Amino acid sequence: MRDQFRFRKILAAIIVMAVLPALFSGCSGPAVKGGALTGDEASRVYVKPGEYDEFYAFLSGGFSGQLSAYGIPSGRLLKVIPVFSVDAEKGYGFNEETKPLLETSFGFIPWDDAHHPQLSQTNGETDGRWAFINGNNTPRVARIDLSVFETVEIIEIPNSGGNHSSPFITENTEYLVAGTRFGVPYPQKDVAISTYAETFKGMLTFISVDKETGLMDVAFQVLLPAFNYDLAHAGKGNSHGWVFFTSYNTELKHTLLEVNASQHDKDFIAAINWKKAEEYIKQGKYKEMPANYAHNVYDEYTHTATSTMKKKVKVLIPEECPGLVYFMPTPKSPHGVDVDPTGEYIVGSGKLSADLTVHSFSKMKAAIDKKAFETTIEGVPILKAEETVAGVVQKPGLGPLHTEFDGKGNAYTTFFISSEVVKWKLGTWEVLDRAPCFYSVGHLMIPGGDSKKPDGKYLVALNKITKDRYLPTGPELTHSAQLYDISGDKMKLLLDFPTIGEPHYAQGIAASKIVPRSKKFFPLEENKHPYRAMGEKDARVERSGNVVRVYMTTIRSHFAPDNIEGIKVGDKVYFHVTNLEQDWDVPHGFAVMGAQNGELLIMPGQTETLLWEPKFEGVYPFYCTDFCSALHQEMQGYIRVSTAGANVPLKWSLGEDIVQ
Repeated sequence: MRDQFRFRKILAAIIVMAVLPALFSGCSGPAVKGGALTGDEASRVYVKPGEYDEFYAFLSGGFSGQLSAYGIPSGRLLKVIPVFSVDAEKGYGFNEETKPLLETSFGFIPWDDAHHPQLSQTNGETDGRWAFINGNNTPRVARIDLSVFETVEIIEIPNSGGNHSSPFITENTEYLVAGTRFGVPYPQKDVAISTYAETFKGMLTFISVDKETGLMDVAFQVLLPAFNYDLAHAGKGNSHGWVFFTSYNTELKHTLLEVNASQHDKDFIAAINWKKAEEYIKQGKYKEMPANYAHNVYDEYTHTATSTMKKKVKVLIPEECPGLVYFMPTPKSPHGVDVDPTGEYIVGSGKLSADLTVHSFSKMKAAIDKKAFETTIEGVPILKAEETVAGVVQKPGLGPLHTEFDGKGNAYTTFFISSEVVKWKLGTWEVLDRAPCFYSVGHLMIPGGDSKKPDGKYLVALNKITKDRYLPTGPELTHSAQLYDISGDKMKLLLDFPTIGEPHYAQGIAASKIVPRSKKFFPLEENKHPYRAMGEKDARVERSGNVVRVYMTTIRSHFAPDNIEGIKVGDKVYFHVTNLEQDWDVPHGFAVMGAQNGELLIMPGQTETLLWEPKFEGVYPFYCTDFCSALHQEMQGYIRVSTAGANVPLKWSLGEDIVQ
């Protein structure tokens, strides 16, 4: 108890040291006034009207469950992409087409915690095809098609609890990897939590990605001890074929982790040889285990998602697969593990270490070859700590979290407690520069900074506390991103901009890789939606029992049909709305009075469906919610609702024509 009390006092002192500067600056007004910047920053981030930003930045929304796209260097918000949370603005998770994307083995889940976006890569370079991001709470991984900036696939991860270490990518997008944050019973069952060390396990998941379609699949899982697995990164170059996960709680504790899981001097980086795993899979050395997880896919031609439940998964067990996994000791409680552009250096960020330890892939391989092991845990050899270290950055800051690279031999690490980004040299391990952040920086992003070819021009720091940076908005303030110029020897702060939700990580990419692939509209002739209306001649209303289907079209500036009668209380009315426009940036909206889900926002050439269940008799208006033309206000219609059992015939109008 005395040791725990002493540890808590030390931890409290560290936190106070970190927070006091922010508190004092908050009391005395903005921390940065005119003197802190030299005067040319505005011109460096200014993007003239009609011109494009040089880079896209994709920031996770954290507890918002979304992914947001910003322009860099302007910091302008371009789009919020719904992923794991319903979004009434776009109808995501409300319309019938996207509801299946949010299905899981637990049923429909309208929210999740989105942490770590990853961009698809080819030959170790970002290629602009897809973005991936994790759902942390109910373990899932989503794929976003960057030609339309929409979520097109979500796969659930079985045997996992807290999908935090996810979805880090291999250099040709062969796999996305995902590690469980929480050890959980395997298989899941009712056991006493006090049996954690004996009955809980940690599962690492490898999700394959089809190189043409992007479709994901749970290829295999690796069963490991019930450590908490944190961030990961894949090897590249000579280390291609390996993935490195940080882990903490090697003490296998299940309560008061801030004390009990900080007892060991070192925790581990788990090094997984996925090419060896593929060999074992081919040899049949896996256990096919029962599982229950959802795989949800959106079809670009039917504009509709489907959800399929899967029942099996392949599991590799290290004791039965020699050479598959090794544990590499690293300073205690690591958060990030990052691999430099050459693939040689593996940076472990021990949050409770005063130094920053860098491991060598070559030395790791040599240690494996000569069996320089300390011991084994559940069939996993632990390499001797001194055998893998390439170098140590001495006293760079307090609370290291995450490192990225500029492609010029330099690394940049965030320090949460000392609120700074530190630049240091690979190979010599000397600190070159440090820049303050405002405040409590978490992750950082350099466009392409975790790839083989970084664009070492800008760095974005993602900060957790803003206090005095923006106009106050009550007890909760927006989170902050700060843009630095890193093109010279010294880092230079250029811009603050507020962010959506709580960004945990970001990825950046040159706009030139995405813009040429951007889809402007969906060709009508390719629309295969089962309830599409390809022109106003197809507009109609059909009844089958108490189900009514309205085949509706929309074009500037009217609906067809625009007046409908014969609907009854208790009916299920499906509005299948097809946007007939074939012009860029002309979506149409659809909303009807009393709808208990959301609106529709239908892209040109697309069909979307809203379910409406009238509760009362009356005449109810519907209208376009997206200002589409000078006659937008005239874009409306009416639905007459009669009592259940009424004999009002079903009829609708197409302009002057009444159809009955």
